[in-house]
Amino acid sequence: MKVLIVGGGGREHALAWAVAKSPKLTKLYAAPGNAGIADVAECLDIGAEDIPAICKAVEELKIDFVIVGPEAPLVAGLADKIEAMEVPVFGPSAKAAEIEGSKGMMKDLLFKYGIPTADYERFDEPDAAKEYIRIKNKPVVVKADGLAAGKGVILSHTVTEAYAAVDQIMIEEAFGNAGDEIVIEEFLTGEEASFFALCDGERAIPLAGAQDHKQVHDGDHGPNTGGMGAYTPAPILDEKMEKRIMDEIVTPTVEGMAKEGKPYKGVLFAGLMIGEDGPKVIEFNCRFGDPECQPIMARLQSDALEMLLAAAKGELDKIKLKWDPRAALTVVMAANGYPGNYKKDTEIKGLAEADKIADVTVFHAGTKTDADGRILANGGRVLGVTALGDTVEAAQKLAYKAVDTIDWPDGFCRRDIGWRAVGR
Repeated sequence: MKVLIVGGGGREHALAWAVAKSPKLTKLYAAPGNAGIADVAECLDIGAEDIPAICKAVEELKIDFVIVGPEAPLVAGLADKIEAMEVPVFGPSAKAAEIEGSKGMMKDLLFKYGIPTADYERFDEPDAAKEYIRIKNKPVVVKADGLAAGKGVILSHTVTEAYAAVDQIMIEEAFGNAGDEIVIEEFLTGEEASFFALCDGERAIPLAGAQDHKQVHDGDHGPNTGGMGAYTPAPILDEKMEKRIMDEIVTPTVEGMAKEGKPYKGVLFAGLMIGEDGPKVIEFNCRFGDPECQPIMARLQSDALEMLLAAAKGELDKIKLKWDPRAALTVVMAANGYPGNYKKDTEIKGLAEADKIADVTVFHAGTKTDADGRILANGGRVLGVTALGDTVEAAQKLAYKAVDTIDWPDGFCRRDIGWRAVGR
C-alpha cells in the first residue's frame, strides 16, 4: 500500500515510525514531515492545512490510504475531500471533528446523552459571561470555543481571575476568532488522564491510556504547554477504570454521534478528570495526543497500518490489539523560552548516539535538515525522547539517560516526567 501521513510533528513521526514496520506498506509519504520522519518516509513540501495540494498529491501519487495527524485539517474537512476521492482516510469528517473544533458543541453532546462532564454554560458576550461568574462565585475554567492549539483554556481560582480570562479571550482576542464564543465550566478536581479509543463509526475499541504533563516546569508549575512529556500505562487507568470509561463515556459518545448524523471514525482522545465519583470528560480531541502518541506507538506490537485502516473502513471487529507489557515514557525537549518566544535554527547534536541506546527512540517534533545535513530546531517542542522499561521508573531513567546524550544547549526539558506513577 502507498500511504500518506499528513502532518509534521512528534505525533506524526510516531505514526510514521509505527506504520513503516508494516509488511503491507510499499511506500510511505509525509506532508510536510520533518527531519526525523524523513528517515522512514518521503517528505513532500506541502503544508498539513493545504487541502487542495494534499488532494492533488493523493491523486498524482496514487495513494491508497491517508492518515491525518493534526486537528486543523480535519476540522477544515480534509477527510471529507479524501473520502470523496474514494480513498480510505483515518480521521473524522468535518462534522464529527467538531467534537474538538467546538467545545460548546462537545459539551451539548455530552449533556444530551448523559455522559459525565463538568457543569457549564456557553456565552458569546463578555458581560453575560462575567455576570454568570459573579453569581457562581467559585473557581471555574474559561475556554475558547474553537481551536487554539491546546492553549485556549484558562483555569481561574477567583472571580477576578475569571473576569481577566474572559477579557483575554473575548476582548483582547488572545486566541483569535476561536474565542468569539466561550464555555465556562465548573472547576473539577481529581487526577487527569488521557484515554484513547479507535472508532469506526459504529463501534469503539480501547487503545492505551496515558498521562501527560502540561505545565512547562517541574512540579507542574508555570504556564500550560502542548505537553512536556507523557507515559503509558497510567496506574489510575486500571482494567476496572478502563471498562467504566468505555461504558460511561466512549461507547455512548460514539452512539450519540451516529444518532446525530455525524458518525465518528478515527481516534477519539478523551481528556478526563478522575475524581471520587469516577471519570468525567474535560475535553474530547479528534486526533492522537502529542506527546501521548509517542509512548503509545512505542508499546504497540500490532500492525499499526492494519489497525488504522480497520478504523477507516469500519472493520474494527476484525482486529485484536497486542501491546508490549512494559511501560513507555516520553520526555519532550523544547526550545529555551517555550511556550513564549524562542529561537529557531539552533543545531542539535548527539541524536544518533541517543537513538543507539537499546529501547530508546527519539521522535522529532519540530526539526529540519539544513544544506549541510545538520539537524536544526524548527519549533517550540522539538524532540520526544521515548524509552521502554519494565516500570515507569525504569523507562524514566532510560529516557533521561538518552536526553543527557543529546547536545543541544538551546533546549531544555522537565526532569520529573512520570512523577505521579513513580510516586505510587
